[in-house]
Amino acid sequence: MEIMVFFSLLLLACSVSTNPTEADNEIVDQQISNQQPCQQDIHAVLREMAVSLAEQKIEIRTLKQDNQGTVVNPQLKEKCLNQKQKFKTIHLPSLSVKQVAFSASLLEGGYGYTGPFNVQITLVFRRVITNIGNAYNPQTGIFIAPVRGAYHFEWHLHGHAYKSHPIAGVLFRNGEHIFLAFELQASGTVSTSCGTSLLLEPGDQVSLRLWAHARIFDGVNHDTNFSGHLLFTV
Repeated sequence: MEIMVFFSLLLLACSVSTNPTEADNEIVDQQISNQQPCQQDIHAVLREMAVSLAEQKIEIRTLKQDNQGTVVNPQLKEKCLNQKQKFKTIHLPSLSVKQVAFSASLLEGGYGYTGPFNVQITLVFRRVITNIGNAYNPQTGIFIAPVRGAYHFEWHLHGHAYKSHPIAGVLFRNGEHIFLAFELQASGTVSTSCGTSLLLEPGDQVSLRLWAHARIFDGVNHDTNFSGHLLFTV
């Protein structure tokens, strides 16, 4: 019964003119052609969204025509069926958007201190160990969520005690302060860490900032590091 209803609606859509299907062709082509070069997994998501949008436009137009009592034109039946099939068979990249994980330490090589500064700065973790999905950018230090889902992040900071310079770093989602890892002591080696799980939308940015007046250290043991991964899509 559901198949017969859908087929009837599709025939009604075909009866008006060939323009709707041509317009939908242009919608898909323009959605795909206007996309800027980006990482492969993000590109796949955007293409899938474009196809889904075009299909929804056809279905909405079909229902409107049905309500207006449009007469079926059987001559356009085959063309509309072919158009519908085209939308369903557009090739999408095979990379799964569920594969997102990264881990990186602060310095690419050697050892040294970062900070102190009078303001917060974004920490750029340059020594990338894992970057599945390429959502983390080692040039900017920013992670960009490719899909809507729950993500988990952890950061570990290391340094040496100094009375006026804590070991501290704060996680940001877009411009929002999320959690701070902070430690201050008078002498010895100091470490601090923190973790959180966040619900992110596609395009949300997550980064770690050095707290104002803080100073951290990284060396051959890669004690200062930042990691994150997708738990599940939502």
